[in-house]
Amino acid sequence: MSSTPRTIQAASTSRELASREGDGVHVRLLWHPQDNTLTVSVDDSRAGQRFELDVERDRGLHAFYHPFACAVSRRPERSMYVPA
Repeated sequence: MSSTPRTIQAASTSRELASREGDGVHVRLLWHPQDNTLTVSVDDSRAGQRFELDVERDRGLHAFYHPFACAVSRRPERSMYVPA
């Protein structure tokens, strides 16, 4: 299992605000207090992919509930896609 640099850092410096799992997809909303930012982390074991999105603070829950739609609308440099 591989991790992005932010994911490794997230294990020790972030707080999980919400988490959900279903049909092989695990979605987490993470708050990073050191820089007061949010990310949504998605691990899709069905497709063998994982990605993380930087999220505006007022759009956190929207991105948490609709991560694939948000990923499509983002510029590639704003999200990190990593094969699982």
